[in-house]
Formats: sequence, C-alpha cells, structure tokens
Amino acid sequence: MKIKLITPNPVNAETWTKALRAEPAFHVTPIVRALCDVSVIVNGSRPDLVLVETTTPQDFDALERLANGNPEIDYVLIDNELSPAFLLRAMRAGVREVLASPATPDAVLAALRRQLRKRAPAATLPATRHGEVLALVSCKGGSGATFIAANLAHLLASGGQRQVALIDMNLQFGDAALFVSSETPVSNVADVARNISRLDADLLRSSMSEVAPGLWVLAAPDDPAQATDVTPQHVRQIIELAREMFDFVIIDVGRSLSSVTLQALDLADRVYAVLQLTLPFIRDGKRLRNVFQSLDYPAHKIQWIVNRHHKGDQFTVDDLKRTLAIEHVITLPNHYEAVAASVNQGVPVDRIAPNSSIAKGLRELAENIAPPPLNQARSGWLAGLLRGTPAMRGMP
Repeated sequence: MKIKLITPNPVNAETWTKALRAEPAFHVTPIVRALCDVSVIVNGSRPDLVLVETTTPQDFDALERLANGNPEIDYVLIDNELSPAFLLRAMRAGVREVLASPATPDAVLAALRRQLRKRAPAATLPATRHGEVLALVSCKGGSGATFIAANLAHLLASGGQRQVALIDMNLQFGDAALFVSSETPVSNVADVARNISRLDADLLRSSMSEVAPGLWVLAAPDDPAQATDVTPQHVRQIIELAREMFDFVIIDVGRSLSSVTLQALDLADRVYAVLQLTLPFIRDGKRLRNVFQSLDYPAHKIQWIVNRHHKGDQFTVDDLKRTLAIEHVITLPNHYEAVAASVNQGVPVDRIAPNSSIAKGLRELAENIAPPPLNQARSGWLAGLLRGTPAMRGMP
C-alpha cells in the first residue's frame, strides 16, 4: 500500500515513518510540509492512502478539497480537535479514521494496519457472519451491567480468535469503552446515526475502535443531548449490519427503557438482566420481568445475573427465584478490589487480576456462551499457571 505521510512536524514525520516501515506491506513517502502547501498527486501518481496531520483550518480545508476530488484514496487524519462537529465533518469528507494529536507511533501503525485489512481482496475476506446478539440490561443503576458487558466482550474475542463488537446503547451516560481502553473513541453511535444513509461495513468499522485483537467498540455519545439523534430504525440498521460483520455483538442497554433500547432488546438473541440481592434490585427485577412478559419474550431469551453475590446476603438466590418465578440464575462473586482496579485502569479484569474470583466467574460465563477455541482450550493447573504468568505466555 502506497502511503503519503504529510505533517509540518519533522519529529512526527521521522517517528511515524519509522513505525510504519515495520510493516512490509507499507511503502511510505514522508512530506514535511503543511497539507495546504502540498501537491499530493504528482504527474498522475496517486497514493493508496494519505496520512495527514492538520494543524490549521487551512490544512483541513485542503483535506476536504483533496478528498472530494479523489474519493478513491483513503484518508487517516491526525488532529488535536476531536469535537463531535469536527469528527462529523471529517467523516462526511471521507476520512476513514481520526487519531488524537499527538499520536503515538504505535497508534499510527495500528490505524494504518486496520486500513490495510479493509483493502484486502474480497476473495480473502471471511464469509458474511450471522453473529449472535447479546444484550445486557440493568435492573437498577449500579448493578455492574456495563462492567459485565465489557469484560464479557473481551473474553469472547479470545485474543482475536473471534470478532466481537461492543455497542454502547446507554446513549445519555454510557461509558462502556472506558472499561476496556483508555483511548478516546474515534466516533460514536450518534455519529453513525447521522450518517445512516451512508451506512455500510466500511463506515461502521471505521466508526469503531479496535481496543484489543478482535474486540471493536462503538461508543456512546459524549454529549447526552445527542441521544435524540438516534432512532429505533437507526438501532435496527446498526445491529443488523454488525450481526453480519461479527461473531458476537454485545450491547450495553443501560438502565432506562425507551423505544431505542427496546429495539435493541427486540433484536437480541439473548437478554441478560443484571441485579443484586437487595430489596430495591429485586423489586425492580420483578418490574422488568413484567415488561419482558408484556413484550412476549420467550422465557429462554431472558437470563438473570446476580452480580456481587455473597453467600451471607440477607436475601438468597432461592428467594429471587421464587419472587421472579424463574428456575435458573447466574451468579458472579463480589471481588471489590479486582473490579475497582480494572475499572480505574480501563483494563479487563481477566488481564489485571486473572486469578480473582470475578475473573473466573466471567470466564465461566463466556465459556457457557461459546466454548473456547481449540487452540486456547486448556484445563486444570496448567491453564491457571499459563494465565497467571505473563512471562510464560510468550514461550513456545
């Protein structure tokens, strides 16, 4: 892939070029000048991709003119402006991805490798999937549903063995992306909704952040007011397309029920309702069960998760079963220290505390949903030893 790297910063030009040349498929030509002063196409020779750092409004105006006149070229933009209005303008111009300035060499290399994968010949692309859609809904605020959704998505991806999408449909106060990454999301659900007429696999994937091998996140909007930009029809189109692109689509529905979140629940193959064994949660769990019944959801579609379970709780799992008239409940143990460390650092708990009780409980849940790939299946003491010893993971 022929790449023109354009930046007025000579240090960035040197470090980014060095990083990109680690990829044999890239042929990089650095240009240390402002884009507004550059002729990208010389004597009819066109790059496959332009990586450009814009530092002035004139540079961005030049990018828009270039992209409008040459839509066959892919564009990756680096800029210190990441407001929703700016990102929307960049997307409309045809920019595939926007990185925050200053961008690290690793972030630049990862972004361009994503673009390289998208340019793979159709014959090498995997067949259209029919992924399973799993929705997690909180019976009451603070249940831990977002933590479970994010960590479940990470585990199902199995280090790139599967392709998994985590979509944050808690449109007003969603923060699922923060549970698995500290990077700023490249776009969000509201941005995609505003471009729904252009929605295809390329647009959806370019709006998502690949936060780990095989794990892609479509974030909620930063501005709660943008929730009104998303309609049930938008949700249907996004989820149905994601189902074709990913093996699993994990949706964090949030707490509130609306026409938008009900659309996500309707489309889900399975719904996991998350609660705790306290009276307010159990009361709201009963209300939510009544909603599910009024929607004619079959019983097998609804799974109930008791989070932060402790055997000394005043109410028991049997109490919950009797109250909700259900037969099966999934329990996840309470392990405050591991969960707090995971949330505060934006790192999945399976990575930060692999031997904790909550990590083991989440792995068991993920394995019940989808058995681990054969080349990752291990058992007994060997699995614990390899999982808990980072130095040994790189051994043959």
